[in-house]
Amino acid sequence: MISPFHFGKHSVAMAILFIIIFAVILNTAAQLLLKAGMDRVGHFAFSWANVVPVFTKTAFNPFILAGLCIYVASFGAWLLVLSRADVSYAYPMTSLGYIFSAVAAYYWLGEHVSLERVVGILIIIAGVYLISRS
Repeated sequence: MISPFHFGKHSVAMAILFIIIFAVILNTAAQLLLKAGMDRVGHFAFSWANVVPVFTKTAFNPFILAGLCIYVASFGAWLLVLSRADVSYAYPMTSLGYIFSAVAAYYWLGEHVSLERVVGILIIIAGVYLISRS
């Protein structure tokens, strides 16, 4: 079988990194859609009486349905990553999702991002940079 990444070692690494970032972006989008959907469902008490009404609200919520579809796509992309990269390299890269989700939640959901979160994001960026160089 001929690899679709036959342009040298550097090209393979870049292609894997691209797929990792794509999978993380898909996962982040899924999380944001699920959050938007649950915001529309609203707060509910954890009780047996709420199981059917909450399930009904969530099962037919377009944000939740879209989030689940995108989550499945991110899972497929992640399987592609795992078939091509060491998990010790790939999995730490998923921490990019913390960065993407914080930025997107700030702009899309209007969430507050504190100074402590920004410092944490900068530390994550430094860690991802170090891992990407290995």
